Amino acid sequence: MIGLEKIEHLGIAVKDLEKSEVLFSALFGEKPYKREEVESEGVLTSFFRAGPNKVELLQATHPDSPVARFIEKRGEGIHHVAFAVSDIRAEMKRLSELGFRLLNTKPKAGADNKLICFLHPKDTRGVLIELCQERHQNNE
Repeated sequence: MIGLEKIEHLGIAVKDLEKSEVLFSALFGEKPYKREEVESEGVLTSFFRAGPNKVELLQATHPDSPVARFIEKRGEGIHHVAFAVSDIRAEMKRLSELGFRLLNTKPKAGADNKLICFLHPKDTRGVLIELCQERHQNNE
């Protein structure tokens, strides 16, 4: 399938992951199902399920990471919307050919066993969009 298939998750930038996990655990009625550090992005992540949907909390691991800069500029809140794709490389090529700027030239490893790529928010009305494909041995 070509195109964005569904919202894979919402990413929320937070200053304090532990305090935010308490808040979102109360909100969703359950604890996060996964916590993971993504060194390439400079973040510690925590994932929650809300019915069929997922929410990813992101805390910066160093002051010059993209999430730290986001919080410094805009404060805590929605950082990105991630969309599932079945073929990230084909989708990156398609969107690039349509004039969307990609923030990375090839897919990279992301949290929750995904290959990821971000689109430049200036091309998407200020919304940071992440493309996500499930990682398998043959597509890493």
